[in-house]
Amino acid sequence: MQSTSSSTHIPSRFSGKTVLITGGGSGMGKAAALRLGREGAQVVVAGRRTAELEQVVSAITAEGGRALAIATDVSDEAQVCAMIERTVQHFGQLDLAWNNAGTLGAFAPVEAFSLTDFDHIIATNLRGVFCCLKYQIDAMRKQGVAGAIVNTSSWTAQGAMPGIAAYAASKSALDGLMRTVAVEAGAHQIRVNNVCPGIIATPMAEGVLSSEASQRPFIRHTPLARIGTPEEVADAVLWLLSEDARFVTGQCLTVDGGYTLGGLRPWLNPIISQHG
Repeated sequence: MQSTSSSTHIPSRFSGKTVLITGGGSGMGKAAALRLGREGAQVVVAGRRTAELEQVVSAITAEGGRALAIATDVSDEAQVCAMIERTVQHFGQLDLAWNNAGTLGAFAPVEAFSLTDFDHIIATNLRGVFCCLKYQIDAMRKQGVAGAIVNTSSWTAQGAMPGIAAYAASKSALDGLMRTVAVEAGAHQIRVNNVCPGIIATPMAEGVLSSEASQRPFIRHTPLARIGTPEEVADAVLWLLSEDARFVTGQCLTVDGGYTLGGLRPWLNPIISQHG
């Protein structure tokens, strides 16, 4: 009789692929890891919180999948290099990656923002992704893999929100980094794209979305009139990593329910009606 765990494992478009997800212990990274495990991928989750990573691995293996946790601080080049090496040693190769690890940092106007906090945000959100790309692409080239990589950018790379200048700067720079790397890696059949989440209910956003009252302005401004879920961003990332997006590279895919769209909002309709 087939076990329950193996019966829930449904091989799919990622069967036999090894996928590395940084920031894979919670939020969007966790959602993607679980989905990839169900779709047949060999999943490596990396991050700084080992207990969370092990919980994700346990959830994947309980459903018949294969997974590995690697404690990694992406701002440390040596740790990133070791992460890639261990991934290849454990599963044989690296096919796909989502560089999702990031930090929001403190909220403060630029004149009150400490350079220590600025350096920490840049080290994680920009330098960390640069290090990951460097060693991921090197591994894929050596293996002759036609791979795909996604990086987590943000709606703040296109918009503005008071108090997060350092975070927005890191994500804007990441968009520029991605485009150049996509051109370089394209010659090796390696695709590189960014996903730009909008207002998403993740642990990192808990401080901003801590109550119904704090969520209301964001919901009101979003055409789809709700906060996004980690699973919705994960779905977009899986598409970018899959063969369904095989001719897509160098792009920023915004997943925000329309939050960053310009123009008038539905709640202004009464004003429009009065002047109709």
